[in-house]
Amino acid sequence: MNKFERHSRHPADQRALPRAIARDLPRMPGEVIELADAPSLAPKAPLTPGEVRTILMSLLLTMFLAALDQTIVATALPTIGRQFRDVSSLSWVITAYLLASTAVAPVFGTLSDIYGRRAMIITALSLFIAGSILCALAPNMPVLILARGLQGLGGGGIMPVVQTVISDVVTPRERGQYQAYFSGVWVAAGIGGPVLGGFFAEHLHWSMIFWINVPLALAALAMLLPKMGKIPVYHRLRKVDWLGGVLLMASAVVFMLVLTWGGNRFLWLSPTIMAMVGAAVALMLAFVWHARNADEPFLPLSLMGGTVVPYAMAAGGCALGAMMGLTVHLPLYYEVVYHLSASEAGLGLIPLAAISTCGAAVAGRTMARARHYKRVAIIGTIFAAVSGCALALTTPSLWGLLFLLSAFSLGLGTVFPVSVVSSQNSVTRAQVGTITGAMNFFRALMASFTVAAFAAIILMALGADISLAGEHRGPVGSIPAADMILAFRYVFGAAAAMLAVAAVCMILMEERVLTGPSTPVEMAE
Repeated sequence: MNKFERHSRHPADQRALPRAIARDLPRMPGEVIELADAPSLAPKAPLTPGEVRTILMSLLLTMFLAALDQTIVATALPTIGRQFRDVSSLSWVITAYLLASTAVAPVFGTLSDIYGRRAMIITALSLFIAGSILCALAPNMPVLILARGLQGLGGGGIMPVVQTVISDVVTPRERGQYQAYFSGVWVAAGIGGPVLGGFFAEHLHWSMIFWINVPLALAALAMLLPKMGKIPVYHRLRKVDWLGGVLLMASAVVFMLVLTWGGNRFLWLSPTIMAMVGAAVALMLAFVWHARNADEPFLPLSLMGGTVVPYAMAAGGCALGAMMGLTVHLPLYYEVVYHLSASEAGLGLIPLAAISTCGAAVAGRTMARARHYKRVAIIGTIFAAVSGCALALTTPSLWGLLFLLSAFSLGLGTVFPVSVVSSQNSVTRAQVGTITGAMNFFRALMASFTVAAFAAIILMALGADISLAGEHRGPVGSIPAADMILAFRYVFGAAAAMLAVAAVCMILMEERVLTGPSTPVEMAE
């Protein structure tokens, strides 16, 4: 934080002035002058608690839509494949959404800093609604895949813009508690999505998994738009670096395709995968070169440096990557080692997903009350790393496994609010959208990479030559339980190592003061 910045309890009470004149202006008691590159167009009257609650509910509903569509489709895929008589292309229904949503996250974040949050949330939800309608009306598999890509463009834009709007409404000190609410939304979507998708596909029609998005998205818009006029405005209109955005999106798409196809459609060392890796690296190098030479780059590289952002992004990426890697692969472990059915294995994932919300809530409350807020994330990540080591070194009973996973998830969840709020607190108001989009982008890439890495670990431990062979294609029952236990020792060990890295990053990250209302704990310190 710049030493000249001063803040009030609510961002609506703030105004931003050029640095050259701000220092010489007289201050009235309680007046706040925030230094920024462009003046804030904040409204005269602050938001009331009721208006904040309305905005929060609409944002939670909006985020729920984006999260739900990453989980609700999976259980309906067999029904969709049978209707279109095309099973070979089913994976693209998921992949198209993930590719599009990952690639556009930094785009929407940056554009919200240029054109404003209102324009971008309307654009994202409009794309999402249009994609949902086209998915529901799709006459064949190719149209469905293209429509899912369009839906992913909207879904990928929703997440960074929603987090950015929250940063405009509440102070950094209070913001961590709201991040915990969003973690709860992801848990609800992760648990309810597969159940709802299976119900629609079995008892109604698979198209209902897309039709349900339309009234929910319209309701979110109806709740949010009337209040958007009172939300503080911090964006700065400037020229858009479209070339930089295209280079960044292209490199991300190619990298995601490598992780999706490697060891599955193509051998890891096949010429196709090697060429794609080379293309991804070349595109990223081109983006870096362009960003260094552009007057106003799409994603300023200076934002990725410093003593806060790189450590916060690395810690958040490691935490989310470990969580997603285990979520994807644990059902196999449950089925082989504990002989659970597919539905029972799904229930076994609830501790991993749900308890992380408790960790996020603890961290959020700590951030609102304590000055040294990052300590909760340091303790949490160390606790998670120790729990991961216990999983790697022991073979507990099913209940013992669930207990250790809950402990792992509890510690892991503390990272999310601390990393998000710390990153947003380290940049100017006019760059919050950019850093939020970049953070979501990096987390998505890290999650995809970890899922692929854990799959490679499992295959190598089971005796497959990962450089020559594809994925394990034998029936689950043919895998010896002892071999699976050994394979997952390495997986749990890798997850523990990732949380240890997250702990180191939290220790190294600078702990900047969070602006917001003073509390007794803070005053006492």
